Amino acid sequence: MTVYLVRHASAGDRNDSDPADDERALDETGREQSAQLADWLVHEPVSRIVTSPFLRCQQTVAPLAAALGIEVVVDDRLAEGTPIEDSWSLLAELAVSANGSTSNAVVLCSHGDVIPDLIRRAQGRGMQIPGKSGCAKGSAWILQHWSGDGFGTGIYTPVKA
Repeated sequence: MTVYLVRHASAGDRNDSDPADDERALDETGREQSAQLADWLVHEPVSRIVTSPFLRCQQTVAPLAAALGIEVVVDDRLAEGTPIEDSWSLLAELAVSANGSTSNAVVLCSHGDVIPDLIRRAQGRGMQIPGKSGCAKGSAWILQHWSGDGFGTGIYTPVKA
């Protein structure tokens, strides 16, 4: 099983004082990044797309979902500020539900605070990262080789802006 852990695409500047920040839409760069993501992952065996409820995450995966004809599932465990235990439980549930299948992939879209926590947790459980790390907007982590409590490898894939 492969998990593509995607950080939402560019959505302008964050404003913590704005109570509607969860409704911030992608900007022009973000729309280009989401199109690039769709162009890349449409050729992968994606069977599920799960996203944070924040608009910028939903818009990031919308072109891919449309291209694949897959419904996007919104899950609060991918929302900004989610405790690691909650987001990790979602990741583990999806990996276990794949039941050892190597012929499908899941796309998860989340935020710049959740993704680094998930990567640190995976590294703490033995995940190897052969190359650079990061969490730029529109980037993706490719997590593979679920062992029952963690992933064997994680490859960071930045996006061209």
